[in-house]
Amino acid sequence: MKLHQLRYLAAVVDNGLNITAAARALHTSQPGVSKQIKLFEEELGFEVFEREGRTLTRITPEGRRVVERAQRILDEVENIRRLSDEYRDETRGSLSIGTTHTQARYVLPSIVKRFRQHYPDVKLHLHQGTSEQIADLAAEDRVDFAIATGSRDLFPSLALMPCYRWHRDLLVPRTHPLAGIDKPTLKDVAKHPVVTYVFSFSGRSSLPSLFERAGLKLNVALTARDADVIKTYVRLGLGVGIVACMAIAEGEDTDLVAIDGSHLFPEHVTWLGARRGRLLRGYMYDFMQLFAPHLTRKLVDRALRAPSAERAEAVFADLRLPRY
Repeated sequence: MKLHQLRYLAAVVDNGLNITAAARALHTSQPGVSKQIKLFEEELGFEVFEREGRTLTRITPEGRRVVERAQRILDEVENIRRLSDEYRDETRGSLSIGTTHTQARYVLPSIVKRFRQHYPDVKLHLHQGTSEQIADLAAEDRVDFAIATGSRDLFPSLALMPCYRWHRDLLVPRTHPLAGIDKPTLKDVAKHPVVTYVFSFSGRSSLPSLFERAGLKLNVALTARDADVIKTYVRLGLGVGIVACMAIAEGEDTDLVAIDGSHLFPEHVTWLGARRGRLLRGYMYDFMQLFAPHLTRKLVDRALRAPSAERAEAVFADLRLPRY
């Protein structure tokens, strides 16, 4: 049994049992992956995968237990590598973060600037995408941290650590009827078309449901995943913008009026996720504390050692989260 066979096994699973895709990810040949998987199964004495011809169709029950242990072994190998890196030079390395447009555009710039001042030799890689895209990166172990809101079920292998609470605000042109109302009601908003995010924060469609419960119909003119795109169409007069409060930066968008929506819309929680069981380097802990000061090394380690996502979440159950 060889370490590279475990890597091949994990790659096949991560790529949906597609050996060609696994070989491409491993920068090797498809026949080579097939051969090593077969040799591995012969040594075990049972099949890890069921097959139809040359196609892998599913993981056998016995194989699933093997895959789980193989992944733990590979995680520990990665931990050993990180230990080596840490002792060689604590100020050099890399940090890959998968996150959403709002975080990358409005929240992270000041954090990244401060982090770079402390760690100029750490290479930062920012991968921006939807929650689903970030989840794929996390499943493929291509990011150290995932930062997002909601969509918790997409990240079963991560410890999700709550960072801050936030709400949606309204954005309108200065000439809009709502611009002169300090605390508009849902009924006031429902009189106008809206431009907002694609509904993906909590379930089917949390925003329309909010209006439905109030006996109102929400007229959605356009949805987008990018707050800057929403602002563009608000300026064009398509409707009232409903955006995350973080996306309203002081001194920017002075042609628009921002209206506090905390009395209208429920709060959301932004979290930072890291793979459970993973050893973090010192600068990674420092980044987390810059992003969320309450994420102390002690609390983070407790969450990373948790045997399940639920147990990791329970570590932070008594924390009072700051509001953005």
